Amino acid sequence: MSPRTARRRVAVVGTGAVVTGSHLPALGAHADRVELVAAVDVDRTRLDAFRESAGGRVAGYPSLGAMLDAERPDLVLIGTPPSLHREQVVAALKAGAWVLCEKPLCLSLAEYDDIAAAEEASGAYASVVLQHRYGSGAAHARELIASGELGAPLVAHCQTTWHRDAAYYAVPWRGRWASEGGGPTMGHGIHQYDLLLHLLGPWAEIRAMASRLVRDTESEDVSTALVRFANGALATVVNSVLSPDEVSRVRVDCADATVELTHLYGHRNDDWTYTPAPHVAPGRAAAWRNPAADVPSSHEAQLGALLDAWDAGVGPPGSGGQARATLEFAAALYKAAFTGRPVLAGEIGPGDPFYRAMHGDHPGWAPGERA
Repeated sequence: MSPRTARRRVAVVGTGAVVTGSHLPALGAHADRVELVAAVDVDRTRLDAFRESAGGRVAGYPSLGAMLDAERPDLVLIGTPPSLHREQVVAALKAGAWVLCEKPLCLSLAEYDDIAAAEEASGAYASVVLQHRYGSGAAHARELIASGELGAPLVAHCQTTWHRDAAYYAVPWRGRWASEGGGPTMGHGIHQYDLLLHLLGPWAEIRAMASRLVRDTESEDVSTALVRFANGALATVVNSVLSPDEVSRVRVDCADATVELTHLYGHRNDDWTYTPAPHVAPGRAAAWRNPAADVPSSHEAQLGALLDAWDAGVGPPGSGGQARATLEFAAALYKAAFTGRPVLAGEIGPGDPFYRAMHGDHPGWAPGERA
């Protein structure tokens, strides 16, 4: 690893709950490596309150363009509504800044490819916040599965069963394709199935269903999928905002063990369990125990991984092909659900309506329509 540079200058865009509750503490935890210099928000009252909570030495701006011109930050953290992400990410990249953006990174594969072009032109990188990859428990499980220590992955289950009431969807940008990009498939379950992809690798085929069962939204309030992975494993994926007993779960049954994560909005080592198959010797299973270091999945952990990559002179995790693969999974799930036919990895490209938007202009699901 190359010697560390001086602290990197950071700006935040949006000063709402996710920035104040997650990004600001993460910056504080890495205060020896980063310095928060600026914040952007169209709401002056909220911006001033954030600046005060950040210690009062942070410059405030009403627009991203004004901030980029004045501050030229090294890193921009974006925590605005999803419909703003593509434009803001591209602007920051063009200014030469690296970007860490809340999920979803953008609303479609077409928008992602705009971001990829800006990355290539600028030499900077854009990562998406999917922090469940970054806890020590996830790193340990991935290493065990990838090494073959647990045997071949066979069956998996990925569950995001959360509850969001009518008041949640009263926020004008929620539940609408143009502003949120989709329902729980895009905005909630993405954390869990991103972790599933991290553990199992590329997928090959998706079959799916989606519905509006309760909430008055343009997008779905529940979706389910059957997934075949390139390694042959079969998985179920459930994304719901209709579930009073909230839980997030990822389970992978391998030939020699079951590894399971059960949590809600973040995990630690104790949330992971390993159950050996009957034929596995106790000594071998003992080696699967969770690591001594207990790093929670968090914005802090992901920011640290990004800074480590920067110091090493390599692209950060959560960018490039990783970011696109998770977005492609969402697009394929929607296409499979709305068309009623299986979707193969790589089939959604320019010219496909699901490349331009997650609803694919499909009858009954296009903006303003109800099935």
